[in-house]
Amino acid sequence: MAKEDKKQEKKTRTPEEIEAEKAAKVAKKAEMAAKAKEAVSGSSAAKTEEGAKEEKAPKGRGQKGAPRRRDEGGEAIAFPQDYVPRLKKRYATDIAPALMTELKLKNKLALPRVEKVIISMGLGKAIAEKPRMESAVKELSQIAGQKAVVCKAKKSVSNFKLREGMEIGAKVTLRGNRMWEFLDRLIMLAIPRVKDFRGLNPKGFDGRGNYNMGISEQTVFSEVDSAAVTFQQGMNITMVTTARDAEHGRELLKQFGMPFRESASVK
Repeated sequence: MAKEDKKQEKKTRTPEEIEAEKAAKVAKKAEMAAKAKEAVSGSSAAKTEEGAKEEKAPKGRGQKGAPRRRDEGGEAIAFPQDYVPRLKKRYATDIAPALMTELKLKNKLALPRVEKVIISMGLGKAIAEKPRMESAVKELSQIAGQKAVVCKAKKSVSNFKLREGMEIGAKVTLRGNRMWEFLDRLIMLAIPRVKDFRGLNPKGFDGRGNYNMGISEQTVFSEVDSAAVTFQQGMNITMVTTARDAEHGRELLKQFGMPFRESASVK
């Protein structure tokens, strides 16, 4: 009965009513298409604005907002605005003039300076002990004040039961204010706490002004809670400088206060 009633209603509608109904459907479709077009154009405009902001951001190394490589770690704690580390101030006021006299340089731009500091830990035992890696990354991040990254094996070595992609180390790269702060803490606080310390090896330079040193325990840094340490872990510290040779690099670090061991034949 309901179907018959609908058929009768269709027969009784005039041609004008049918045309009006078709026109209403066409108008509704046009309205929906216009709304969809506005939504697409709005999202594309937002993307272009974001891209413009990214282009405006400075890309130079050492500048605020500069892109950071994934294998260098990330910021953990932000410094206050216009903050200048103590060692950096001393370099500008005292160390730079002293270096010009000692190295007999006339141009300030030729003065050696520290570019970055890399702290790394080898964690081969972490393959069998997963908590060891987590603790090392946490402690290294506390020491550096910047989140450390995990290093993975690039090759498989069957003799060491090592497969490509295994997590075997951690490292962090420091630049700018965080680098100056770490150097200050290393020289003034950490090195004096090393047991049976007899001076740093003056032959730890690579011939291009870069210096490598090792620390056997992470507990020499006051940032690490010695009571919560579950295992002793050493680390390697590399100081990358702009010095042209080992002599200039050694003099730079001496002026910082690095306690080198006296040696008669240093090259």
